[in-house]
Order: sequence, then structure tokens, then C-alpha cells
Amino acid sequence: MTIRERILEDIKTAMKEKDNFKRDTLRLINSAIKQVEVDERVEMSDEKVLAILQTQIKRRIDSVEQYKKGGRDDLVQNEENEIKIICEYMPKQLSEDELRAEIEAIIYELGSGANIGTVMKIAKEKIGARSDGKSISDCAKKLLS
Repeated sequence: MTIRERILEDIKTAMKEKDNFKRDTLRLINSAIKQVEVDERVEMSDEKVLAILQTQIKRRIDSVEQYKKGGRDDLVQNEENEIKIICEYMPKQLSEDELRAEIEAIIYELGSGANIGTVMKIAKEKIGARSDGKSISDCAKKLLS
């Protein structure tokens, strides 16, 4: 079962269980997936769906920061709950040590030609949705300096 199929099934389940918050969150995610599908005229693979989910999580994290600055704790909680629901569809995230090991291996493969750009490009391809871009970038910068 693809991630998209799982999301659609979970929307149905949430409707049956009258879990409006989860239903609405999943509908927003499905809508974002459909929008990309229509705009790019492509069939959505799991990799593309994961990229969309990462973007949705990042947007919500940014919103949480803004709401905290504005003192809107009610909206902070709402966004954090949405993040939890979206994270259910993401692969297990790498720990700091695992991420460090992956990036060290990439740097070792590249040898003296390793720079942040090439390391990031290869790391994003190799690691994919198992870690966010910011974590990869921070780790790569530490290791390269």
C-alpha cells in the first residue's frame, strides 16, 4: 500500500470514528498532494509524497515559531498536533549518530573534493526523507569545518 493510499484509508477511518481534527488534517495533506499532481501532471510516487509531507511539516514548524512569538498557545498546540499526524506517514528519522555516520561516509567517498554543495546533493539523494534538510546541512557543515 502506498503512502497516498494509506492517507486515503485513514481519512475514511477518521470519518467513521468522527475524528474531525485528524480527518481535516489528512484532507489538507491529500489536497496538497493532489495540487502537485495536477500542477506537474505526474503520478505521485512515495518519494514525491514524502517530499510534500516534509514540506508540510516544515510549514507547520515555521507556524509554531510564529505563533509562539505572538503568544497564541492555542494555535501552537493545533499545529503541533498536525505535525504528529503527518509524522505517522514519514519513515523512521535518523538519530544524530546515524546521520553523522551517513554524512561521514559520503565525505569519505568524495575525498578531498568534498564541499558543502556536493555533500548536500548526495546526502539528500541517499538519506531522502529519513532526515530533514536542515539537520543534514548542520551536520555536514560541522564535519566539513
